[in-house]
Amino acid sequence: MKYLLLLCSLFLVTVQASDLGKEQRWADQTVDSILDGEAVWLKTDKLKFLSIYTEAEEESELGMIVVHGTGIHPNWDQVVKPVRVEMTTYGWNTLSIQMPILHNEATYDDYVPLYPEVPARLKAAEDYLLAQGIKKIVIVAHSQGSTMSAYYLANNDHNVSAFVAIGMQATQKDVDINAATSLQSITIPVLDLYGSDDLPGVLQTVGAKKQAAGHNKKYQQQLIQGAEHFFDDKNDELIEAITRWLEKL
Repeated sequence: MKYLLLLCSLFLVTVQASDLGKEQRWADQTVDSILDGEAVWLKTDKLKFLSIYTEAEEESELGMIVVHGTGIHPNWDQVVKPVRVEMTTYGWNTLSIQMPILHNEATYDDYVPLYPEVPARLKAAEDYLLAQGIKKIVIVAHSQGSTMSAYYLANNDHNVSAFVAIGMQATQKDVDINAATSLQSITIPVLDLYGSDDLPGVLQTVGAKKQAAGHNKKYQQQLIQGAEHFFDDKNDELIEAITRWLEKL
């Protein structure tokens, strides 16, 4: 019986993957709503997924991968769309990508089996930007997207020069997924950005993340006063914080 339960558990972990039906429904809605940028279908060895490429207002060799949070899509009105559109006015070509997703009620820990799917998507995004002549790539990610991005940066070879994590929490029970674990292995510049009214999981793990990144002299935390997790009515402050930090690099 013990071995049967183990086999069942392994089977469930193996078959659990991104909800491709939900991804397609999001894509059907999103493509028709794009006013800035164009839909681009990126490919991994196993699937194709939606991304939105938006060129900088002036010719530039700077590229930004924008990564959304739990269960949503690459043109989400909060955080994601403001970043992918507004940063083009500061010389960044942006590529906002669809990440693996589950049903709406899924928790952070429900997403753990999906993390092996993350590297292929971010690598495909890197490859696309490099093919456009981009010379410098950064990742700007929100919520669970920042945890996924940290996991990618900590465990894979990459061409990313800097990482902006917005509302990143380190609450996952699986230590291999937990953002604090990932930060221990990341050496590129990191801006850990959060709001004073952010989620409890973000605010309660500020110290753990800072401690985990103690080896990285280019790691910086920044608090935006009055901002909650989705930075409603704080988009200007969000864009300004990202822009000023990137300009210092």
